[in-house]
Amino acid sequence: MKKFDYHLPKTLDEALNLFASLKNCKYVAGGTDVFVDIKRKKIAPDNLISLRNIEALKIIEKNGGIRIGSCVTHEEILKNEDIKRHYTALHDAVKRLGSKQIRNVATIGGNICNAAPSADTACPLLVFDCVVGIYGKKGERKLSLDEFFLGPGMVSKEEDEIVTFFELCYLPKYSGSAYIKLTRREAMDLAIVSVASRLTFDLEEDILKVKETIANSDLKDMEEKIANLGIKVKQARIAMGVAAPTPLRAKEAETYLLGKVLDRDKIYEASEIASSVARPRDTIRGEAEYRREMIKVLTRRTLLLSVKRGLGLE
Repeated sequence: MKKFDYHLPKTLDEALNLFASLKNCKYVAGGTDVFVDIKRKKIAPDNLISLRNIEALKIIEKNGGIRIGSCVTHEEILKNEDIKRHYTALHDAVKRLGSKQIRNVATIGGNICNAAPSADTACPLLVFDCVVGIYGKKGERKLSLDEFFLGPGMVSKEEDEIVTFFELCYLPKYSGSAYIKLTRREAMDLAIVSVASRLTFDLEEDILKVKETIANSDLKDMEEKIANLGIKVKQARIAMGVAAPTPLRAKEAETYLLGKVLDRDKIYEASEIASSVARPRDTIRGEAEYRREMIKVLTRRTLLLSVKRGLGLE
């Protein structure tokens, strides 16, 4: 492996100054991808600037919604009670991300900055209207995650800029979310395709009656019963992974659901629309046609799970 110098700045400005003064630099956080790329000779930096000692990048704090520092590890996200209780799609994603050893060191910033279509945290962040914080010589700027992804491995960030945080939206009452990824096996595998959904809704029926109706229902039973629940959609978000060159919002399906009272047909129609706007391709992990079909299935399941969770039933 090529030799490099390793630097451990304690502040953002110190990291920026190092980047400006040294040659052939690369930032590193958890390093789970960077060191693999060096070993495979895909990159050959002379200087690695570690962001792990910068405390400002390691916070999880409520600010209306929730702000997660870019150097927070996936294991820290998994253990956070606010994320587990309210931002369940993100909790679903980190629970299925790699092994415990990987989750202990890999950071959410690294997962997003790689801009892989299969990045597990990307779809959940998209359904929570995530804003990305970026810091550089000109100061701080913010960008929606939609705008941040440019293509596979490409993000809207200058080489010397540092991603500092991810800000997730406030969730009103009756909000629920879910993330499901399809893999060949249950352990440490990349997604063949993945979907995250979030619903915020009003209830036109008594909540106790609604809860009693579906309390012990599985998702198939819910499909049949949901028409009688009077659940009117106030906000809908659907995001798909490995469905296009970048993680993708199904905005047409979201618009279709807006203001409608949910029933089986509307959930199926939204799933069809989500599949129709996906642009998957044939790869060794799955054919495009199969991915399109599974997007329909996963979208239906995540929407139904979002209803259950929005009612506090899971």
